[in-house]
Amino acid sequence: MAQEEAQKAADVVVVSTEKPMTDKEVTVPAPVPEKEVTPPVASEEKDEKVTVEAEAEKPAPVTEEEETVVAEKVVVPTPEELEKKALEEFKELVREALNKREFTAPAPTPVKEEKPEEKQPAEESKEEEKTEEKKEEETQEEAVKTEEKPSEPAAAAPAETKPEEKEAVPVTTEKASGAEEDGTKTVEAIEESIVSVTPQESAAPVIVETTVVAEAEPVEPEEVSIYGVPLLQDERSDVILLKFLRARDFKVKEALTMLKNTVQWRKENKIDELVEAAGEEASEFEKMVFAHGVDKEGHVVIYSSYGEFQNKELFSDKEKLNKFLNWRIQLQEKCVRALDFSSPDAKSSFVFVSDFRNAPGLGKRALWQFIRRAVKQFEDNYPEFATRELFINVPWWYIPYYKTFGSIITSPRTRSKMVLAGPSKSVDTIFKYISPEQVPVKYGGLSNDISLTTGDTVTEAIVKPAAKYTIELPASEACTLSWELRVLGADVSYGAQFEPTAEGSYVVIVSKNRKIGLTDEPVITDSFKVGEPGKIVITIDNQTSKKKKVLYRFKTQPRSDL
Repeated sequence: MAQEEAQKAADVVVVSTEKPMTDKEVTVPAPVPEKEVTPPVASEEKDEKVTVEAEAEKPAPVTEEEETVVAEKVVVPTPEELEKKALEEFKELVREALNKREFTAPAPTPVKEEKPEEKQPAEESKEEEKTEEKKEEETQEEAVKTEEKPSEPAAAAPAETKPEEKEAVPVTTEKASGAEEDGTKTVEAIEESIVSVTPQESAAPVIVETTVVAEAEPVEPEEVSIYGVPLLQDERSDVILLKFLRARDFKVKEALTMLKNTVQWRKENKIDELVEAAGEEASEFEKMVFAHGVDKEGHVVIYSSYGEFQNKELFSDKEKLNKFLNWRIQLQEKCVRALDFSSPDAKSSFVFVSDFRNAPGLGKRALWQFIRRAVKQFEDNYPEFATRELFINVPWWYIPYYKTFGSIITSPRTRSKMVLAGPSKSVDTIFKYISPEQVPVKYGGLSNDISLTTGDTVTEAIVKPAAKYTIELPASEACTLSWELRVLGADVSYGAQFEPTAEGSYVVIVSKNRKIGLTDEPVITDSFKVGEPGKIVITIDNQTSKKKKVLYRFKTQPRSDL
């Protein structure tokens, strides 16, 4: 029987498993092809709708008028506009600083620190009332414990009490005796003590209010002058303020800080009084630093000879170095006050020529440190007064030192103005920026104290190796003809003669042919009184294998003896 029932159950299972499989296999394929046909149609319709919507959303073509309107909206300010805007902001900050007397007087204590002090006493008094109540309760507990009498209120005292100030200690010691008689009496006594203490502390804010009222008194704006120009009271001050802005890359707040430091430095060193004082060592220091001529753009040129630092009589100790520095500041201030600050286009800066011939070696560290400190003072307190800095006759050992010496110049604008030249390229470097007639004889030019003025132009010529070069100076009438001539590198022959225009007249030897060496006078100065029309012929004979540069100029004046 059991076997038959098992067989029937097995048959039932087999039949039940086969039927759903066949039903599923038959019913499922029918709807699949219908679904596969319909979706592509719907997707195509959707794609068409999307394309239509995309075409509808495309912006209309921009016309030329609309393009011009867009271009006008996006306008980039020019450097001149940015400079003008920065100057206006800078002037406003300077005006506020003058009104607050921040240039000379120490800055007043900020009011922000006083405001919280006015609010603190009221808040602290409330907090102290709460903390003193808690502390008095603690003292009550201690008093009860000393009598060895357990008390439920003492056990239920809050455990979150915080350590408080020591000012409440005297009050608790006075009320400890009252706790021996009755706990309720001590609480009432504590409340009375709190009321009696708090009025004394609430009187503190009165002092703060009096100080604020005293500082709020109106003051008159201070008057500050720099380089002899009053700030904001003279149109020339705009050019000066622009120099401070450029020195700090037009960062207005940093420029204001620099200006304040400069004004303070000038007061500490009494620059205005120093300008009026006469230096006793002026005649000795003038050989070392002096202003002479202008460059091709019209900037005043200041020459400095570092070889003079080898003079032990002038620079033997710190006292003499400081005397030189005071004199150098005096010279700088006088030259600055002579500049034209009437407009930004005016020549309100210098060209500095620093001669390193026979300069002290790197072993004299103290001397070079002094030079670096002096340069740093001029950079900080006379910003943007150098349009170019020429370093000439630079020795080989200075090149590595240049990295250290140049590091004190923080502004990239100033670094870009520095030019270094060795002994062989120094003269050409100077003539690149300064005309020979403006360059002193000491530095290869023709500028000296003869009758020829610096306005007389200089002509340059090249004499080829193993060749002669002639210069003709015409004279159309009776006059005195004067000329100056210089051959860079020397080692040539020089001669001059007068050749009359009329036939049958004799040639007059003005200067016999002679050799010009390196040790001879570098500039040849000569003149001839002309009695009839003719010309002066100058001959330069170069028998070396190197080309030579010749500089010359001439001038005619009517004869007074005729």
